Amino acid sequence: MWERTLQDLIRGLRANKNDQAKFIAQANEEIRREIKTKDMELKAGAVMKLTYLDMLGYDMAWASFHVVEIMSSPKIHIKSVGYLAAAQSFNQDTDVLMLTTNLLKKDLSSAPVDVAITLNGVSDIITPDLARDLSHELIAMLNHSRPHIRKRAVLTLYRVCEKHPDVLRQSITRLQEKLDDPDPGVVSAAVNVLCELARRNPQDYLPLAPQLFHLLTTSSNNWMLIKIVKLFGALSPHEPRLVKKLKPPITDLITTTSAISLLYECVHTCIIGNMLQGSSGLPLARTCVSKLAAFLQDADQNLKYIALLAMVKIVPTHPELVAEHQDTILASVDDEDISIRMRALDLVTALVTRHNLQSIVQQLLSHLVQPEGPSLPSAVQSLSQHVVPSIPPKVPSAPSQSPAYRLVLSQRIISMCSSSTYDNVVDFEWYLSVLVDLAYISNVDIGAHIRDQLVDVVGRVRAVRAYAVKLMVKVLSDETLLLNAGEPGSCSGVLWAAAWICGEFCDELLAPEELLPYLLHTNVAFLDPEIIAVYIQAANKIFGRWATEAAQQWTNDLLEKVKSAVETMIEQMEEFVSSPHIEVQERAANILQLFTFIKYDLAAYRPRGENESSDALASSFDPVAEPSFPKSLYLIRPLVSSYELGPVAQAAQVSVPIPEGLDLDAWIVPAMQELLVDDASPEVEKTVKKSKKGKEKGTPNRTKTKGGKKKRKEDSTVEVLVPQEPEETAEERAERERLKVERLERMREDPYYITDGRPTRTVVDDIDSIPVVRLDDLPPPLHRGDVRQRDEPRLFALRNDTSRSAPPNFVVEKEGEMPEGVVSEPPREESAPAFRHPTPGLFDRISTPPPTLPSFHQYDVPDEDTRASTPEPIKVTRAKKKGPSSTKKKQRVNPDG
Repeated sequence: MWERTLQDLIRGLRANKNDQAKFIAQANEEIRREIKTKDMELKAGAVMKLTYLDMLGYDMAWASFHVVEIMSSPKIHIKSVGYLAAAQSFNQDTDVLMLTTNLLKKDLSSAPVDVAITLNGVSDIITPDLARDLSHELIAMLNHSRPHIRKRAVLTLYRVCEKHPDVLRQSITRLQEKLDDPDPGVVSAAVNVLCELARRNPQDYLPLAPQLFHLLTTSSNNWMLIKIVKLFGALSPHEPRLVKKLKPPITDLITTTSAISLLYECVHTCIIGNMLQGSSGLPLARTCVSKLAAFLQDADQNLKYIALLAMVKIVPTHPELVAEHQDTILASVDDEDISIRMRALDLVTALVTRHNLQSIVQQLLSHLVQPEGPSLPSAVQSLSQHVVPSIPPKVPSAPSQSPAYRLVLSQRIISMCSSSTYDNVVDFEWYLSVLVDLAYISNVDIGAHIRDQLVDVVGRVRAVRAYAVKLMVKVLSDETLLLNAGEPGSCSGVLWAAAWICGEFCDELLAPEELLPYLLHTNVAFLDPEIIAVYIQAANKIFGRWATEAAQQWTNDLLEKVKSAVETMIEQMEEFVSSPHIEVQERAANILQLFTFIKYDLAAYRPRGENESSDALASSFDPVAEPSFPKSLYLIRPLVSSYELGPVAQAAQVSVPIPEGLDLDAWIVPAMQELLVDDASPEVEKTVKKSKKGKEKGTPNRTKTKGGKKKRKEDSTVEVLVPQEPEETAEERAERERLKVERLERMREDPYYITDGRPTRTVVDDIDSIPVVRLDDLPPPLHRGDVRQRDEPRLFALRNDTSRSAPPNFVVEKEGEMPEGVVSEPPREESAPAFRHPTPGLFDRISTPPPTLPSFHQYDVPDEDTRASTPEPIKVTRAKKKGPSSTKKKQRVNPDG
């Protein structure tokens, strides 16, 4: 009578908050003494205290056997404590569960009170073995006289089917009968179980459609209606006739019900059940969208979230209905909840058309503007005023945005504009300005996306190149962007694109010489090596364009100006030649040699006198007479402007044909394969003997395979491919070694060779054996500036609205260039779906039970059962000839054709 009860334990825990560990250790000692007694009341109290401590995180697995003892008590209040402790502490690996099979069977055949407690406990502790052993008793419980027992048995049967799917074959008929049970609780439980089972294989439960439809039209229980509607949403894609049958009752529920949860499930079922397709589904779609729009204006955040989620699924079929609520949707982008903002962003992305793209993008850009900088000018405003007028950026009312959200928002803006190869972009000058604005206001590292888009747009749309060059000059002349290129979120990739565009399309520059100082700025050395390499190449191309113009309009006053520009280029290239990055070093070294030649030519140039200036124009076109300008001014321009770059098709690289006769796996020098011998190991002596048949016979030796690995030849017959070289004298060997050392030293200092520190191998240098290959017919290599189409995420294929055509001067080259002689394959047409013949009497009352197919795992089908759909390969053997009168030989048939 002095033992501590559960209430005392809880009071003690609250009173010993400063030292709970010590108090719990004492309580555990008391529980261990109490649980070993023979008094079932005292033992049940100890188990109750252990159950409470288990909820606090203390393990009670050591008392599992005592829990089974409590479960076997004939007293109902003690038995309930045991089942509660078992449901909380037992798992699939508990050893004592094998002792409970007979106990559970006995309790399931006892009084209704014991059966109810047992069913509650079995649903939590069921294992595959228990599910197999208790299946017959549980199926029998479905016909119990007490409704609460039948309801518990139906719910427990679902857990049994999860552990042992074969039980579903035996119980599907009983579950179907429970749909007509007189008790509404049993019917609701049966619908709940069938709804969960149908999530795996809905087509197995199509025969239940008549009974479920009857419940849908007669029941008033909202929770059961929700399950039925969800179940029909899973069945409708597998039976098209259900769509026409379900539209009237579901439309009635949407317009009359006041339960928001039921309303949303009806709308969701209409979406996933293909009830909104075609003109017949337009009234229902309008009703669904109006209900969802009301959710967007509700104060409940959950309703806003599910409304945005559902509208995203309606956009592919009825974008015009969702677009009517565009302002309300855009207002959700300012919501405090990040999940609502992300769903609103998904919906806004799916709503984009040719008419609303600019307004949507401008409103999204306004969310990226920092509150402390509302007067920040965009690149468009600072460059020109003739661009399409846009909405001025406003200070967003949304809370502080994380870098992850700003990155997603910037990526969505790019994906909206670039979707379907810029189908929705009407003004490409506006789009280029948007990309530059993103580089300034995004404050996240999205430079790679902006770089690819700038290069791709300029490569595909020829009419926008002049504006693009003008805009990129503004970017390159911004020293702030250059100084902050190394900072996080600086979008330095836009500098790469700006330099590449200005260099590749330098013909659009009005004053090329004014851009050279920005490309040769001292701070360029602190950029990424990839950007430096493009800067070097762009400076070379721009100088070549300017030098060509200077030669065409040559006066003696231009000589000093050209010399100064050449000296500047040489000084900058000399710094980049010592760069540790091989790309920068190689380009700088090549350009340095060109400009060194130009420097000497300018130094040797002598201007003509005053009397010869009148004949300058005529002599410049005379192929025999000496020109009046330095001839080296035309050196660079032909090197970089011979071919015009265009957009490259997506499959262009893999479509480049391999030249005839080129074996990529063959050795360049055939004799090297046999002559490469490892100098680190002593040479293996080869003894060659002559066999009787004239074959060369040698001892087992080691040869080098193609991969460089050693392989021992076990066959005694080998073919010696190395010719016998005449013995060289000591002087010849010393001279050869000296030349080899000199050659290796040159290779070690040459940046075009990669050497290692391993001992070199003695190689016979046969220079004459290297074949001479003509490279004129090879395809041109791909440069770093080639246009690459970037795969942006696409949500939905929206309706192509052609009511407002794009300006005629913007033509997008979508296909891209393919290698000569290669034709791109047309897109393959998808095969039409097979017509499904309707079966009569779908909604007639079924008298036979539905097919009892389990819905949990796929069963292995024997090979002989698959011959109905897949023909077995024909095996034909060749008949033997028996004589001249024998039949013809049967040809072997290849099943693959």
